Amino acid sequence: MDDKALSTIALELYAVPFDEFMAARTAAAKAATGSGKDLAAAVKALPKPSAAAWAVNMMAVHESEILAQLADLGRRMRAAQSALDARALRELARERRALLDTAVGTARSVAERNGRAISTAIASDVERTLGALIADEGAAAAVQSGLLVRTLSADGVDTVDLEGAVAVPGAVPAPRASPPPVPEHEHKQRATAAGAAREPSEQPRLKAVRETPRRTSPSALEKARAVLADAEAAEQDASAMATERRDQLAKTEQNVAELTREAQDLRARLKATEEQLDSARKGLSSAAAEAKQAARAAEKAQRSAMLAQQRVLRLSAR
Repeated sequence: MDDKALSTIALELYAVPFDEFMAARTAAAKAATGSGKDLAAAVKALPKPSAAAWAVNMMAVHESEILAQLADLGRRMRAAQSALDARALRELARERRALLDTAVGTARSVAERNGRAISTAIASDVERTLGALIADEGAAAAVQSGLLVRTLSADGVDTVDLEGAVAVPGAVPAPRASPPPVPEHEHKQRATAAGAAREPSEQPRLKAVRETPRRTSPSALEKARAVLADAEAAEQDASAMATERRDQLAKTEQNVAELTREAQDLRARLKATEEQLDSARKGLSSAAAEAKQAARAAEKAQRSAMLAQQRVLRLSAR
């Protein structure tokens, strides 16, 4: 089977609107029959993404820049962690919160533009997946592939589980692994070989290099302190958000109270107006009856006047 052809088809399928996936997959499998039964079967077996995974795929297709920004932030956070830079970690934690908020808003927007609004629960799944992108290079590659079929999560300790997360795993480039540490005896062998190969004029420089103390690996305590700094930064960020939410809640409660009072006032005014309307209707009915009675009296008086006039004319004619 042509894996490249499968990847190409999958990229097209996972870029369609959520509700059109099944029909598009059926059509793609049928079209792939001419290229072999294996390819058609593989296309037909491509799983429908979850709503949150689809929203993330839409970002990969239409808003890839923000995913690149998240991936870059992840690289900078890992570098700060390795350097045990607590100050940088605090600043990056604040940047992480702001960028995640922006990214989730973008996910909502791009999903709506492509025919489906996402709920608060789905938005939370999207946020967890984007958090995994920041935390893990493998997750970053999976998310940016646009072939995600389920959401991801990171616990901050283990690598992100990508089993069954991508429709075509072979289409996702593996993250570059860091070079393994060189054993101490190899360091000495390389130094000896390099010293033998170099000219005498280079010996002072090599001596200075050898005399420079090697940077020791971070101790468990240093690593714990770095993790603590990261946790404190996250706590500060969460506290700031909680304060913001409390302020927003207080404003909302005040607004609800004002609207409740206004509604009560309007209901009271409406009741008074309805009573006035009922009274006016009764007055209208009474006035109509009186007007009808008056019209009858006027008609009777008019007939009486005509008869009297006719009598006068008859008597005058004699």
